[in-house]
Amino acid sequence: MRSFDLAPLHRATIGFDQIADLMDRVMSNDMSQPSYPPYNIEKTEADAYRISLAVAGFSEDDLSVEVKENALVVAGRKGADDSERTFLHRGIATRAFERRFTLADHIVVTGASHENGMLHIDLKREVPEALKPRRIEIASAKADKRDAIEAKAVN
Repeated sequence: MRSFDLAPLHRATIGFDQIADLMDRVMSNDMSQPSYPPYNIEKTEADAYRISLAVAGFSEDDLSVEVKENALVVAGRKGADDSERTFLHRGIATRAFERRFTLADHIVVTGASHENGMLHIDLKREVPEALKPRRIEIASAKADKRDAIEAKAVN
């Protein structure tokens, strides 16, 4: 794996800490990213997304969905209730897992549902009003000067 020293980037930039942190995170994530459980990410609306994970064999009690520091963490822990069952073939994986998704700024989790062996997590981008573009009215400078001159002429 290649390693890059991002220290000069930290010294020469102001306010771009998140980009440097993101680059550090991407470089540290090796190709050893687990592939279990498989998942889809879909865009459902202009500012809404859905992550669907195939979690066959897990119940709602076996799954947990948490948001920690701009990261969505989905974990599955199966209880040891199969002790009295004897399998001739076991093709449905029920091993424990933890899957992490890094969330962009202003992405919030709006809900999660579990149906037919699929865990659906709904996300939405909620940009605060202060960060939304707004139109600034431009006042005419001539009208302001004329009003000021007329006010002085009356006195």
